[in-house]
Amino acid sequence: MVVKSLLSAILLLFISGSAFAQSLRVAVISDLNGSYGSTDYNPRVNAAVERIIKLAPDLVISTGDMVAGQRRPILSETQVKAMWQAFHAGVTDPLRSAGIPLLVTPGNHDASAYGGFEGERRIFAEQWRARKPAVDYIDDADYPFFYAFRMKNVTFVSLDATVIGPLQGGQSKRLRALAARDETLIAFSHLPLWPFAIGRETEIIGDTGLQDIFRSIDLDLHLSGHHHAFYPGWKDETVFVSQACLGGGPRRLLGTSTRSAHAITVLEISAQGEIDITAYTGDAFSFPIDWTKLPTQVGSGSSALKRLDLVP
Repeated sequence: MVVKSLLSAILLLFISGSAFAQSLRVAVISDLNGSYGSTDYNPRVNAAVERIIKLAPDLVISTGDMVAGQRRPILSETQVKAMWQAFHAGVTDPLRSAGIPLLVTPGNHDASAYGGFEGERRIFAEQWRARKPAVDYIDDADYPFFYAFRMKNVTFVSLDATVIGPLQGGQSKRLRALAARDETLIAFSHLPLWPFAIGRETEIIGDTGLQDIFRSIDLDLHLSGHHHAFYPGWKDETVFVSQACLGGGPRRLLGTSTRSAHAITVLEISAQGEIDITAYTGDAFSFPIDWTKLPTQVGSGSSALKRLDLVP
């Protein structure tokens, strides 16, 4: 499979993969929440949803932080449910009305696995089990936390990553079990494996063992949120894409001085096995982000990610 940018940044990276019977379009959104406990969303969230509906993707992935929990004093159940009601009204329901499934992974502000936030995590599970999309699940015993599904010969895996450090609960073993599938493999989680943004250098999974698993199972693409900055990177045969935020707090990529634009990411997976990656920004999310204006790499040493179009 080849991964490239729609901005003519065509990679020479070929990863052995499967043939595709049909093309697939995937929109990715992340970090939509506002201030703590808020039930209001910035108008750009509505604009992003409208743009996605016009693009008519086969599915939408959220890499977390859809509501604004995980602080003290801890919000009441009524307050948390009110936030989810607002999210569904602005995002889930319009996408569902358009026939577009929304597949989510927990963010730290949605369903933190740190102690004290068990109630928020329980409500997250209740909210999404009641709205479980009708897709072809491979492993859904722990939906909406760790789960896997297939769509048009692409396998997608949600990783439950809301706390700093290695994946918990046997997820690595279950991820390995998906390696035998001869098809494109895409994982998505809230925390990234490697750092992308200034001020969040340590807020990562940061597990070299997981990188080894990604390589051993031929993971093609890992999508993440939390760092509030778009960047398409590459390391050790795996593509890593950090999402820009749609809510508050856009951040600066490592080594830069300008905050990332608000954006959505769109993946075009062709019948021939190519994945095109484009982030759209602007008031109507119609302007592609120019990769050449991004740093040539983020991070350093063992955590360095090279910009995807520069991979030899």
